[in-house]
Amino acid sequence: MTPADLALFGLQGIAYVKPVLVDGRAAYAIHAADGTEMALVKSRDLAFATIRQNDLEPMSIH
Repeated sequence: MTPADLALFGLQGIAYVKPVLVDGRAAYAIHAADGTEMALVKSRDLAFATIRQNDLEPMSIH
């Protein structure tokens, strides 16, 4: 396994939650492991629930 392969190992099963501001309001962005934004939701709980409903493991980004 190459170092690049090792870096990607397991990342397909992870999504990240990041607090953001949208039009001056707090929201939460859901990102794929590669950084691609997949969704915006109103609450952290909703972000985690959405991720789990899609068979992914949520992780927080601060």
